[in-house]
Amino acid sequence: MIVHCASYHDGHRIEAPDDLAGALAAARAAGPGGFVWIGLFEPTAEELDRVGKEFALHPLAVEDAVSAHQRPKIEPYQGSLFVALKTLGYHPGAHAVTIGEVMVFLGADFVMTVRHGADAPLSGLRARLEKQPELLRYGPSSVLHSVCDTIVDGYMDVATGLQTDLDELEADVFAPSRVGRDTAGRIYGYKRQVMTVRRATGPLLEPTLRLARGGEPYIRPETLPYLRDVADHLARVTDQVDGMDRLLSDILNANLAQVSVQQNNDMRKISAWAALAAVPTMIAGVYGMNFEDMPELHQPWGYPAVLSLMVAVCIVLHRVFKRHDWL
Repeated sequence: MIVHCASYHDGHRIEAPDDLAGALAAARAAGPGGFVWIGLFEPTAEELDRVGKEFALHPLAVEDAVSAHQRPKIEPYQGSLFVALKTLGYHPGAHAVTIGEVMVFLGADFVMTVRHGADAPLSGLRARLEKQPELLRYGPSSVLHSVCDTIVDGYMDVATGLQTDLDELEADVFAPSRVGRDTAGRIYGYKRQVMTVRRATGPLLEPTLRLARGGEPYIRPETLPYLRDVADHLARVTDQVDGMDRLLSDILNANLAQVSVQQNNDMRKISAWAALAAVPTMIAGVYGMNFEDMPELHQPWGYPAVLSLMVAVCIVLHRVFKRHDWL
């Protein structure tokens, strides 16, 4: 469905009919620099095919925009430039990263955005850009820059939220009371979230650098510095996400080492207590054989002497184990 349709000229919105054909005619009638900006949300194949015929869009690009689930990319076609981007949303309470898609069709006198996903990363973008006529006057390429800039800023917000939660996870993992409490499962959950962010940010870096270098059709030279700024922000996010991924791997390895050390300590304590119990058990076993030729059996001090021996040996073993940190 079409959620927005407006015509612009020289950085300002102009009066135009609400229908697509009328808005496009008004933009073209306004003279050089006029263009129409259309926004669609999860259109059906029939809806997008009808719009595609109006702008002579390539069938393959229309198919990609309908099916979604595209890798971030730039594809120049005759009469238009197709840009596919991933959008991200982070919900700290649920510890989940949601992913959506925005496709942009760019032409000489039109720009069309096709959005998929529940998040609304472009909310308010049109109003903000209309307050910047000095940027909007660069035409469709200024809209493409603003879309990319808004989406990359969303990446930075998601990366910041993940980094905050990751710092809390790191402190929690190394707390002694947390060792062995399904920490590996929590780390794996965070690693999946970081992987989702990497799938959105990593493949987009090369297309963004292509745009920033110039040479792509329908990209005004005046917007190249703005696109280079977007590429710089995206590179910083990519480095931050790579760093979080490496940190999560290190935390997982450290946690596994902690669990191994804790298990060794537990085994040492169990072995020490077993040794303490083994001595009186052995002595009691000897006197449980009921041999008559045991002189101390007929002595009044025999029973307390044996008990005293058991206690003395246990005390000595306990001190030895305690000194070696086995107990």
